[in-house]
Amino acid sequence: MTASSTTSSVRPTSPPRMSAEVRGLALGLLGVAIFAVTLPMTRLAVGTPEAPGMSGVFVAMGRAALAGVLSALLLLAQRAPWPARSDWPALALTAMGVVFGFPLLTSIAMRYVSGVHASVLVGVLPLATAAVGALLHRQRPSAGFWACALLGTGLVVLFALLQSGGTGLSLHLADMLLLAAMACGAMGYAYGGRLSQRMRADRVICWALVLSLPLSLPLAALTWPAAPQSTAAWGALGYVAVFSMWLGFFAWYRGLALGGTVRVSQVQLVQPFLGMLVAVPLLGERLDAMSVGFGLAVMATVLIGRRMPVRAPTAAH
Repeated sequence: MTASSTTSSVRPTSPPRMSAEVRGLALGLLGVAIFAVTLPMTRLAVGTPEAPGMSGVFVAMGRAALAGVLSALLLLAQRAPWPARSDWPALALTAMGVVFGFPLLTSIAMRYVSGVHASVLVGVLPLATAAVGALLHRQRPSAGFWACALLGTGLVVLFALLQSGGTGLSLHLADMLLLAAMACGAMGYAYGGRLSQRMRADRVICWALVLSLPLSLPLAALTWPAAPQSTAAWGALGYVAVFSMWLGFFAWYRGLALGGTVRVSQVQLVQPFLGMLVAVPLLGERLDAMSVGFGLAVMATVLIGRRMPVRAPTAAH
């Protein structure tokens, strides 16, 4: 055998490709990082009872309307095909969850609670998303997976109880609105993640937003603020419209489709503490050692839960 033939027989090895699950988790984390800024930005837009800003309805519908117009322009530029008739019910449920339910409920509630307090309650969202996702995809998470999910959620609840001081955790109307928002978000995440398995992730949220325009656009116009608003409030509205309502879902739904809704949803366990970190400089709120400690503990449950098996549905014979 000649040297040249020996050399030609050696083929360079390409670097191993990142697995679909790891890519899904990475994209999910990017989406969560974008979403973590949503509640503090919403608080900045709606203000406080002492210094009210935009109405919660305007913030919710304004972000949906702006993102809907951007979605329509993108779909036209891409010459995107219309969704199949069978996809419209799931798109409607996605819109009900993440275009109307979650934004409306959180925007109304955020005038009455701090960014840190609201970020804590977001901790129930991963478990809710995993539960809805498991039902939709007929997946069977292992007992260890559910134990990690429950442990992470329990840590978040314990944190809320400890932070409430001697008065206990007061479940006032704003808290109830936020918990209802988590249920809406879980539904929208799960249905949108399932659609992303057969549609492009960016088109899932774009079609959901375009479907919502006949309601979001007139409601935004009817609730337009009568009084002048600060530059900071308009900037916050711009963020929740372009990033929270639109671009963040490009990464999030793609991550759910690649890594599985049940598993990738657990990345949301870090969202409360990312939100707290943002609320400190943005809203002037305080972050103490307890918050940091609980944040590290919750992130540890995410890392452990990622290693727990999630069984796919058994194929029928």
